[in-house]
Amino acid sequence: MAGGNGNSPINLDIDEQTAKGIYANFAAIAHTPTEFMIDFAFVLPQQSKNKVSARIITSPAHMKSLAAALAENLRKYEEQFGEIKA
Repeated sequence: MAGGNGNSPINLDIDEQTAKGIYANFAAIAHTPTEFMIDFAFVLPQQSKNKVSARIITSPAHMKSLAAALAENLRKYEEQFGEIKA
């Protein structure tokens, strides 16, 4: 999922803090007729309250493209490293 019109790469700039990333082992997905929301969190065992560390809001069309890109990348990952046991 490159975004844009698919014909040319998009140059992205990323600040140092964002480049470090945020670890998440949980995602919650919700939707309305016009958008999808994905909340990411790091959930600790036996902790009654966990904090959302990032929320992504996107359109249904972008969500469909994201889902296809995730499926394709999982396929490539498993070709290289073997099946992921869920």
